[in-house]
Amino acid sequence: MPVQYRKQHSFGPLKINVTQNGMSSWSLKFGRWSWNSRTKEQRYDLPGPFTWRSGRRARRS
Repeated sequence: MPVQYRKQHSFGPLKINVTQNGMSSWSLKFGRWSWNSRTKEQRYDLPGPFTWRSGRRARRS
């Protein structure tokens, strides 16, 4: 199994995800709302273990 490098750097509400090939994505998080640059997805943290997502594309078979 090959070894992979993955690291997340935080700068306040900005998070940058870095892999061995360079920067893979970045995200913003303000309170319960977050947005990811790779998936273009918004998330809202709900009470308990629940999360609501929007912006996710439907997969076609």
